[in-house]
Amino acid sequence: MALEIKQTLKLAQQTIMTPQLQQSIKLLQLSRLELSDLIQKEIVENPVLEEVQDFSNGNNSNKSDEVRELEPDKTNEVTFDNQDTNMGIKWENYAGGFTPDGSGSGIEDDENLSLENRLTKKMTLYDHLTLQLRLSSFTETEDLIGSLIIGNIDDDGYLRVSLADIAETSGTDEAVVENVLRQIQEFDPLGVGARDLKECLLIQAKHRLGDSPIVEEILANHMPDLENKRLQIIAKKLGVPLEKVVEAARLICELGPNPGRHFNEEEAQYITPDIYVYNVGNEFFIVLNEDGMPKLRISSFYRNALSRGDLTSKITKEYIQEKIRSAVWLIKSIHQRQRTIHKVMKSIIKFQQDFFEKNTGHLKPLVLRDVAEDIGMHESTISRVTTNKYVHTPQGIFELKYFFNSGIDYSRGESIASESVKDKIKQIILNENPKKPYSDQKIVNILKELKINIARRTVTKYREMLNILPSSKRKRVF
Repeated sequence: MALEIKQTLKLAQQTIMTPQLQQSIKLLQLSRLELSDLIQKEIVENPVLEEVQDFSNGNNSNKSDEVRELEPDKTNEVTFDNQDTNMGIKWENYAGGFTPDGSGSGIEDDENLSLENRLTKKMTLYDHLTLQLRLSSFTETEDLIGSLIIGNIDDDGYLRVSLADIAETSGTDEAVVENVLRQIQEFDPLGVGARDLKECLLIQAKHRLGDSPIVEEILANHMPDLENKRLQIIAKKLGVPLEKVVEAARLICELGPNPGRHFNEEEAQYITPDIYVYNVGNEFFIVLNEDGMPKLRISSFYRNALSRGDLTSKITKEYIQEKIRSAVWLIKSIHQRQRTIHKVMKSIIKFQQDFFEKNTGHLKPLVLRDVAEDIGMHESTISRVTTNKYVHTPQGIFELKYFFNSGIDYSRGESIASESVKDKIKQIILNENPKKPYSDQKIVNILKELKINIARRTVTKYREMLNILPSSKRKRVF
């Protein structure tokens, strides 16, 4: 069969994602912080983009020194009353800031301290232990072993490497490493360097509780029974009254399972909402949060240069025109993003009005398709808009994804949102008797009385999602 080259004409339709359209879609799913970073990056890369500076401040105190010098007639002589001159002024503190020769005291106050002297670094667990190691009377070899041990202690305060590995690395015997470890375990915080929970609690009990054989016996041999609150079994095995076991369990609960927790506390990350919803006169108002968001415009310099024909080079002219088109599209995309978010939030309020007026228990089942059909957009667009976006409501701050959840059937044929069911389970557990906590099956029966049909495995799943322990571990015996 011979091969030959032919030309054919074919007409077809296909969807092509232009770079501008891709950018517009990308802007929808960006968070507020990511959008601000993107705008700052575009301002740097695109010369025709400018950030609008707002100088609308009617305060005359911002006048420069040159302006004040031009208005000598408006200055008035300042007079003081003899009685008022001594009020509110501590002259001894004022005079104490100077030396007898009239120069400064050389001591800087808090307001004059340099930035380097103001900055502080939070001490980590590694720094805290290393400082104590340097202050201890260790030999050079023991100091090396101690550094290796401290370097392998995790954020919770536990040693996560075997003594054999440390001995091999340091070139010493395992007995020497064990001896150094025992000394480090007496550092502050107590229990640091332990290899498991049992060892950690035993170290703390030895130093804090003194001689307590029942506590030590429980920690050494009866931890599973203690975890499951089987105190009667422990009392029977030890042959002691139940009251002594209860007292020992109370003392054990006062010990810290994570010695390094104090040094591992992360700073709270506060959420800045993208949208504010206000309820004024039984009417909801949606306000987009644009505080700190750069406001863009096209540079008048380049726009006028194009209109006057100042750009003689064809390459330069095409470059400026391309940058202007890119800037205009970016500004339009940002405005379109804001309008889309406003539409989606308005639709969510329409479906979840009871939630905004009352509380989280009135959240209704809602899916992306409902909002998409309501505002005439695709589900993928709604999904992008509700990603990494937060709204401030009369009930608190929530992610937009929070309002979309599946439904669970009521006994009377209606449905209730899964988030509302989680909230009801949480409230039931909060109001239970700590000495007789509800089992998952008991919670199922209570929900049935509220006309909510739900399986026990679903209650278990929701309870675990809420980070709530099972009834056997929620029980309090003292």
